[in-house]
Amino acid sequence: MKPRSRVIARTMAWPRVVRCLCLCAAVALATAAQGAPATGSGKFFCCTDASGKQVCGDTLPRECYGRAYRELGQSGQTVREVDAPLTAEQRAQRVAEEEQRKEEEARQKEQQRQDQALLNTYANVGDIEAMRKRALDDVDKSIKAAEARIAEIRVQRKKFENEAEFYRKKTLPPEVKKGLLDTEYAIRAQQSIIEAKRKEIGAIQAKYDEDRARFLDLQRRRGVR
Repeated sequence: MKPRSRVIARTMAWPRVVRCLCLCAAVALATAAQGAPATGSGKFFCCTDASGKQVCGDTLPRECYGRAYRELGQSGQTVREVDAPLTAEQRAQRVAEEEQRKEEEARQKEQQRQDQALLNTYANVGDIEAMRKRALDDVDKSIKAAEARIAEIRVQRKKFENEAEFYRKKTLPPEVKKGLLDTEYAIRAQQSIIEAKRKEIGAIQAKYDEDRARFLDLQRRRGVR
């Protein structure tokens, strides 16, 4: 090649060399900004080791095992961050938090179900009070029925008591003894019913008080007066 031709070839090739050098420098600068070397694999991994030093490699360095690390692309930009594995205590805490979250979700769903049922049951506060009265009336009827039954049993028992009086100093006939025991147990049974029904009155009052308060609260939230 003639000297003039070689000069021209070198002159034409020079811009391509400059462009390559600039591109390499740009990649190196971007990589340095992330604290990791450029590699030909297209990605690399960096973490902070036990001594606080940043360690990088085109595969996950051994110093990064069990630690949080970053995955970087060829440009040096972070494309993914991986947290460190959880300790046993952290895993237990995570499980407890998840269980608590599920329980709270279940509680909220159940409350929503109950609220909807309440709105479907009552059209207004008057309906609540009408159902309260009906429930209390049913209890009152049960109490009166038990009291009437006790009165009937006592009449029967009186007959056995009169016969027992006749046998005061003698052995009671089996049927008299059985009659006294049976009527005593029957009276006690009815008294237990009355006691349970009187306790039920308090439960009914509490239930309808709660329904009324919740119903009014739901109406207020919906803007209904």
